[in-house]
Order: sequence, then structure tokens, then C-alpha cells
Amino acid sequence: MTGVVARNKAGAEPRVPLSRERVLRAAVRIADEGGIRALTMRRLAEEVGAEAMSLYYHVANKEEVLDGIADAVVEEINDVVGRLDVPSRGDGWKTAVRRRILSAREVLLRHPWAPGVFESRTTMSPAVLRYHDGLIGLMRDGGFSNDLCHHALHALGSRALGFTQELFDPGDAAGGDDAAALAGMAAELPHLVGMFMEVAHDDPDSTLGWCDDQTEFEFGLDVILDGLDRLR
Repeated sequence: MTGVVARNKAGAEPRVPLSRERVLRAAVRIADEGGIRALTMRRLAEEVGAEAMSLYYHVANKEEVLDGIADAVVEEINDVVGRLDVPSRGDGWKTAVRRRILSAREVLLRHPWAPGVFESRTTMSPAVLRYHDGLIGLMRDGGFSNDLCHHALHALGSRALGFTQELFDPGDAAGGDDAAALAGMAAELPHLVGMFMEVAHDDPDSTLGWCDDQTEFEFGLDVILDGLDRLR
């Protein structure tokens, strides 16, 4: 319904008609500022200055909003990687793929809520398919068979889009009390505690306390790419 407009607050600029694009931009802004839990239909209506029911002319429900903002982030990624100019023929494939994935990660770091939304989606959107199509193109430039491209996508998993599903997520466990508690378990878990205590000692200023998330992401990515290069 094209006649739906945002409410005009006292002293505000002239009312701007609502659109799906405007609603989704506002939803991304809310999630960026307060996390995905802050994104409710009521909060979204407040953000665009409209009645809550007006949103439903543009998005059917919360799930459609989540689909839309996930697509918006992937479109942002596609825009960024589409501007990359890295030779991918022959041996250049690995540098090109690495640059593509790390560029996607830079976008996700601006939208830290996005990986959780990606994981909750049940289908791949056209935007995600376009991203992976470009990734496969770089591997094909490097001499990969279609079969090896298929294996590569499985090996990369979510890492292809710039994020990982970590087995260990220390969260706030970097504090001194937690470290002391962990040290007290050394007799029961000698290898695990020994590893954690050494990592924490070697890198006390890391982003997660126990490890540097970006360093670990790149380490895992390089291990996979090096292995794929040997198979190539």
C-alpha cells in the first residue's frame, strides 16, 4: 500500500513514505546498535516513526525481517567483494579466495549479529548463492574441478562467508577468578588446562582473553586453503 507514511513528529521533517528498503535499513541499524534481541516489530515501528501495523504492508512478520536483513548484509558483502581486483588464474586462486573471504569477514565485523541470523535461516537466498558462485569461479580459475570445488565448500563451511561456529567460546571467562578456577582443575584436565593457561599467558591482551579471534580465523582459513592447494 503505497500511501502508508511515517508519522510526522512535532518539528520533524516532512513525512517520508515507508518502503521495504527503509524498514530493513532501520532493522539493520537497530541490530547494529543493540543486538538482534533489540529488534522487535514495536521497536522497528518506533525507529521509522510509524504505527506498528503499517510495517506489515512491507514485511509480513519478524521472520521476513530477519530474512531481509540477512540479505542486506550479504548484498553489502557482494558489493565489497565485487570491487576486488585480485588475479585468480593458476596459483593466484588462493590469494584471491583468501582476500574475498577476509573482505566478507570485515563486513560481518560491522554487523556482529549477522552470523547468528545466517545460522537460523533455512534456505539460501539469491544473494548468498551469488556470493558462492563468485567463490567457485575463483577456484575454477585456479584449476579446481567441480568435484573439488564441492569438497572445498564443505571444508570451508561458514568460514567461506567470514565466520566460524566455534567449539569453545570463552565469553567472559578471561577474568582472573575464572583463570584461577581453571588452574585448580589441572590435575583432572592437565592437557586442556595446560593449553589454556599457556595461551592466556602468551597473549594476555587478546580480544577474547584466551585467544585472538581474527588470528584464529585466519589460521584455520590458511590451513584449509593450503590443503586445497595441495589437492589442486
